[in-house]
Amino acid sequence: MELRTDRRRVVVTGCGVVSPVGNTTADFWAALLAGRSGVRSVTRFDVSGLPVRIGGDVTGFDTTGYLTPQEARRSDRFTQYAVVAAAQAMRAAGLEEAGTDPYRFAAVIGSGYGAAHAIQQQYDVLQRQGPRRVSPYHSVLTAIDHPASLLSIKYGINGPSCAVSAACATGAVALGEATELIRSGRADIVLAGGTDDALTAADLAGTANAQALSRRNDDPEGASRPFDRDRDGFVMAVGATVLTLEEAGHAERRGAEILAEVAGYAATTDAHHATAPDPTGAGAVRAMRGALADAGLAPEDVGQVSAHGTGTLLNDRIEAAALRRALGPDHLSRTPVTAVKSMTGHMLGASGAAEAAAAVLSLRDRKIPPVRNCDHPAEEDLDLVLKGARDWDGDVVLSNSFGFGGHNAVLVLTRYRR
Repeated sequence: MELRTDRRRVVVTGCGVVSPVGNTTADFWAALLAGRSGVRSVTRFDVSGLPVRIGGDVTGFDTTGYLTPQEARRSDRFTQYAVVAAAQAMRAAGLEEAGTDPYRFAAVIGSGYGAAHAIQQQYDVLQRQGPRRVSPYHSVLTAIDHPASLLSIKYGINGPSCAVSAACATGAVALGEATELIRSGRADIVLAGGTDDALTAADLAGTANAQALSRRNDDPEGASRPFDRDRDGFVMAVGATVLTLEEAGHAERRGAEILAEVAGYAATTDAHHATAPDPTGAGAVRAMRGALADAGLAPEDVGQVSAHGTGTLLNDRIEAAALRRALGPDHLSRTPVTAVKSMTGHMLGASGAAEAAAAVLSLRDRKIPPVRNCDHPAEEDLDLVLKGARDWDGDVVLSNSFGFGGHNAVLVLTRYRR
């Protein structure tokens, strides 16, 4: 295995996670290794009459010490999640003490749905109390770039800051585009990831009507079933994940612990359908091959696959077929495959970043989290990690993210070697 070294290399020096299975990176990782589900009955609003009444919600969330009371009041929870996750990532990277050139510091925080709750809340205020009662901060707190904007203010980020949105591939796209910022020499450090809090009555109803959600209302923990014959849809979830990405030499000079390298990235679009993936899987295959080529690696170098694995009938079947084409059936049959959504549910715009974080932690700790609820594997040739976490000594993780609208984004994460 020979990674490309003819350009600025990008490494991960910190992770922050707010998720249905834990509100710190350590809790998130411990839950994944234990195969613990964060899916439960939805209690944050009245779900009576809805066809789907389960989701992966964040519990025990507290902004104390991360946001001032005023900042919290003027922020939707999707922003709050991102700020807390970013603060964890900053602390883990040792950046709060080390400091950096503010014009070499950037933020790319994506979201698929944005400020879903704040938009609804302000609309309700308008209807019930009139236009004079709508918040003067409406245009700010409901903006999809609010997490990146608020982070720039809190941490003095004077380099590029922006939001990206690519449906369920958002988190991976944010990490990939942040990687390109560093490679191009426009930044040395980037806070990058995704966040969403779209667990609303309208979103549950609409996505259920699209036949995309699991309806196992009586078995929440068993509802998310990637690659299982009895799967019946994904489980909507919320949360945020932010990684600290850094130019390798910059990280080494300041003595940071390097967790992994972002060695490859590629993105494509199916141009096929608003919600259904291209049945040929051509875009997914091209993204996987492109990410490996970007890293300078061959398919046989892949040691683990972190699958998109939503648990929908079409996605899992098409992803498995695309993996066979991209990696070759023989090599794929010997390559362990995991699917984090079986425990977290589908964190939408945050999912790609959360799964990248799991890949980073897998490289660090040499363990692969299991696929929960896959009692009857539908793709028998896949080496799915079942019945508990698996010890692993590989060097390369292929992390897939696909989304509504035909978005495909793939990251290649590797163990860092100078």
